[in-house]
Amino acid sequence: MRLGFSLGSLLSLDEIMECSQVLSRYNPDSIWVPETWGMECCSVISALSQIAKKPKIGSSIINIYSRTPALISMAAATLDTISNGRFILGLGTSSQSIVDEWHGLEFNRPLARMNEYVEIIRLAISGNKVNYTGKFFKLRNFTLLIKPPRNYIPTYLAAINQNMVELAWNIADGVIFYLRPLTELQHTIPKMQQRKKIDVACQLITCVSEDKDEAIERAKKTIAFYVSVGKIYRAFLAHNGFEKETCAIFDEYQKSGLKNNYIEVSDNMVDSLSVCGTPIEVSKKIKRFVKAGVDLPILQFNPIGDVTKSFKLLISALESELT
Repeated sequence: MRLGFSLGSLLSLDEIMECSQVLSRYNPDSIWVPETWGMECCSVISALSQIAKKPKIGSSIINIYSRTPALISMAAATLDTISNGRFILGLGTSSQSIVDEWHGLEFNRPLARMNEYVEIIRLAISGNKVNYTGKFFKLRNFTLLIKPPRNYIPTYLAAINQNMVELAWNIADGVIFYLRPLTELQHTIPKMQQRKKIDVACQLITCVSEDKDEAIERAKKTIAFYVSVGKIYRAFLAHNGFEKETCAIFDEYQKSGLKNNYIEVSDNMVDSLSVCGTPIEVSKKIKRFVKAGVDLPILQFNPIGDVTKSFKLLISALESELT
């Protein structure tokens, strides 16, 4: 079973490096670094690639509004060089509130923008001179000065709604799912894979503790956070079997914030969206998602208590899969 690990938003830079050091002693498929509104992911990827020298290293995800495709081409070529050909470019659209309010840009036509973005990056990475006229981007005589180890870097697209899922299968090497119910994955993945095989990655909220209830509570808090602040996740989950829960979570969030709204996350929701429980349960729970068609489970590490001890507990639970 291939396993990826997502290290980032909940961890300090030192903690990310410490977890990477632990992973360097094993054989994970990949390590992924998110980018939200904390650390800039390319710098972190560069640093951890020098600690964990075997796994692939991915961005999960870089949004396509805050940087130009020319700049991301430069970043991808640089990271592929630094990692000796191990980089995976994970791209996504982010959300309207983040793009409009935090980056001061206009969130418009994300599908068409993504299509142009990927086309330009591939042209640049291939070593060709880029002359491109699109609806969003117009480039003249752009050529990378750096030659990466590969002239083709795998590109994965983060996808929630069906239109972006369709685009991922049309143009990408892989897709990155998140907060997608198990039953929905069982329906969507086989249907899409009949068209064309791509690498299906799914980032899974992962909480492990010797105390099962503690792990479940941690997972519930993470799910409640995304439902509360993520309009697109809230709508998607409501449409896919969790309307009652998402309404209750969001109503409580509007009343009292994030303090207690996790109580409205049902056990069924936790079971369908996350990997949590005691160490002995972890591998079995991951395999449910693999059976649903996920090629690469990416474990989004949610520490419980001391970060190093918590991560080592997770790794010990999966040691047979990582050696």
